[in-house]
Amino acid sequence: MTVLTWSDERVEQLKKLWEAGLSASQIAAELGNVTRNAVIGKVHRLGLSGRAKAPAAAAPRQRKPRPAQHMMRVSRPVSRGNTALAHAFEVELEPDPIAYDNVVPMSQRLSLLELNEATCHWPVGDPASPDFFFCGGKALTGLPYCAHHSRVAYQPAADRRRTPANKPTTR
Repeated sequence: MTVLTWSDERVEQLKKLWEAGLSASQIAAELGNVTRNAVIGKVHRLGLSGRAKAPAAAAPRQRKPRPAQHMMRVSRPVSRGNTALAHAFEVELEPDPIAYDNVVPMSQRLSLLELNEATCHWPVGDPASPDFFFCGGKALTGLPYCAHHSRVAYQPAADRRRTPANKPTTR
């Protein structure tokens, strides 16, 4: 392992190049026989502060205005969801007027600690938001969701389009 000794001349050259705004890689190439990391370490040990910046970099960038984030998204695409249990439960799903269009009444909304086997565990909103809640509707027997959310979560196999229509099978 070669130990690099920083001569006074090399340190002065390093300081000039650093203040001129060169990157650590450029300085290492200019000095020769030194790595980028060695330059960064020496700059740090010398306590060299900021460097000369290009005029464009000195001016702060304008931020783009963001749209208001107060809207809560609750609709889910029909093509999503866990389909593993779709065949295990042949249940005639009746429309659930309470959860229709994901409009959940305030009195039905539950926190995580209020959930039980008889309530719908469907999450609504962003879990990091204070407005987050669970549906809380009447869960179907043996399922964690109400009728409406079960239809969203468990898609029938006929509705899934995972296999291409004209793909030959090989054995």
